[in-house]
Amino acid sequence: VLFLAYFAMQVIYARRKYKISPPETTGHREFEQIFRAQANCSEYFPIFISLLWVAGIFFHQGVAAVCGLLYLYTRLKYFQGYAVAAQGRLGPLYASSWLLWLLVGLALAGLLAHFLWP
Repeated sequence: VLFLAYFAMQVIYARRKYKISPPETTGHREFEQIFRAQANCSEYFPIFISLLWVAGIFFHQGVAAVCGLLYLYTRLKYFQGYAVAAQGRLGPLYASSWLLWLLVGLALAGLLAHFLWP
């Protein structure tokens, strides 16, 4: 939640800096990049939280926590890279996608183990 609050504050600061009033979402290119980075991170947060929760309960809390921390770090780098240049988001985007797929695998393995093997 602190990450989402940080991203939202960056959008507010960019709105003030570039004089773009709500509900406008276009204007200066740097504002648009910050706005899109915030929106993209917010869109994936429910997926991340759900996978983290299921992987932590059914697979292993420690492994899920490490994956979660790495995911948050890659999303922060994604946001920072996107705010500077659209190409700056690609490396962290691929890393965060890989971590989400890893969480999917951990959650699935944990669920299968829990429900199929008593």
